Amino acid sequence: MASLSAIGLVDTSEWINDLVLVSAFSRVQFDGAPWVLVLATIAVPTIGGAIVGLITTRLIRERRPLGPPDTIFAVQTRKKPPSLKSGIMSTIAALVSLGAGASVGQYGPLVYLGTLTGSLVNRIKFGIGDIQAVAISCGVAAAISTAFNAPITGLIFAHEVILRHYSLRAFASVTVASATGYVIANVIFDRPSLFRVEFAGVEHGYEFLLFAVEGVLAALLAVSFMKLILMSSALASKFPIRSQWLRPAIAGLILGIVALQIPEVLGIGKEALRFATIGGAFEINELAILVIAKTVLTALCIGFGFAGGIFSPALLIGILGGALFGMVWPILLPLDNSGIVPYAICGMMAVTSPVIGAPLTTILVVFELTRNYDLTIAAMVAVVFSNLVSAPLFGRSLFDRQLNNNFDFDLSEGRDKAILRLEYISKYMSQDYITVRADDNIATLKTTLAHHNRSEAAIIDSNGRFQASIDLQDVVELSDDTKLSQVKCPDKLTFDENTSLWDGFELVQNFIGESIPIVDSASAKLLGVITEGGIIAAYMSTVHELRREENETV
Repeated sequence: MASLSAIGLVDTSEWINDLVLVSAFSRVQFDGAPWVLVLATIAVPTIGGAIVGLITTRLIRERRPLGPPDTIFAVQTRKKPPSLKSGIMSTIAALVSLGAGASVGQYGPLVYLGTLTGSLVNRIKFGIGDIQAVAISCGVAAAISTAFNAPITGLIFAHEVILRHYSLRAFASVTVASATGYVIANVIFDRPSLFRVEFAGVEHGYEFLLFAVEGVLAALLAVSFMKLILMSSALASKFPIRSQWLRPAIAGLILGIVALQIPEVLGIGKEALRFATIGGAFEINELAILVIAKTVLTALCIGFGFAGGIFSPALLIGILGGALFGMVWPILLPLDNSGIVPYAICGMMAVTSPVIGAPLTTILVVFELTRNYDLTIAAMVAVVFSNLVSAPLFGRSLFDRQLNNNFDFDLSEGRDKAILRLEYISKYMSQDYITVRADDNIATLKTTLAHHNRSEAAIIDSNGRFQASIDLQDVVELSDDTKLSQVKCPDKLTFDENTSLWDGFELVQNFIGESIPIVDSASAKLLGVITEGGIIAAYMSTVHELRREENETV
């Protein structure tokens, strides 16, 4: 299902490109009618942006395009992904974006297509544990395998980016799904490879030092690209337009105007991607302009609401930047070199890897696409140095940053902490507690505690609002007729309905007492209590479940 859906999305978007004069092939047909091209170049992205804006703001519940961060969140937290309607509408919005020539990628929508098929499987009651996470990962792997004609890449991407673990249960299923996607794409439909390169091998040992330098420069380019996307999103949220649906149209208008001079910025840029590995296809100044234009316009399109991914633009920006590096350094260092191909490929993967947070995936995709061992080793060097530089500057990936921004879900400190921060402590609270009124006296408190064999109670006022926790030690020196409202109780630990299991575990380390009240933050009503042992048990249960998932066999 995921593989066939991926083929349908790619082919349909390319058909629309030909129809509305976005593709290079269709534009050549109108060389004799320049005004037709001018009109189409400006109007198509603008109108496409307006349609995408209407779909996003009126037909998608989340009021934004869905993508890999939504997939990762659903898999990591075991929460239901967005509704089927939202997923279908987001896919249609991505199809319109890609068809209209927006500077966005197709692999993000393909990942979410895999999520849709996986979530459909989850609706069937098989009675299998973790089936949602595994089924979604299978869909994602099949979609990526189909798109790249690369089954190992699809497999590793699903584990490295989506699942974040390699349990045998998931590995077996995802492997079969990824292989299925490859068979459908390569055997049944005979899909062409993304690109083909001829490369005899790295001729000089010192070039590996240059690959490392290229990795560092690619990291800076990748970080700039990701920060521009976040800045564009922030700018779009403050843009002085009441109708949000017009924001993608504005991005489309700007894209169209720029495309009059630089048509390569339209769409995913397959032609530019393929020409970048051919020596002499571009001049140095052309490459520099293309890198800047594609980076800025992709950030604008994604930030202002076009539906699409970042994978394809990162590939194009990287391969153009790598080709630029491969042309510039021989001018600065007049040494023999192995040609432009290894630098273009290294740049492509060294930029893409930190953007999607998948170094293994990007190394393996080089091998599967080129079947060239020397190119793979060269790319490995560039990818390693790229990630070493980008991680402290930005984080693991743009997906992880978007997860934190959209869901307050931070994977940078590990899966355990991120998931424990989403587990609310109120889920584990007990109703086994004692209450006394603020206008009761100490004698009543002692009688009530003795009757229930307790040493601690919660004071509530006449409206049922929580006032304080009180125990016998607080009143041992006071007379029995003293009102509880007059007792100065020391500040004690309390939680509310939003306290996470992680925060509770951190706070309880210095707690002394029977139980901790959980108080509604709005009404101040006492919701329940939880003991120190209850927090530890809940913490250990959640961590144990994670370990079981990560190490489960078939």
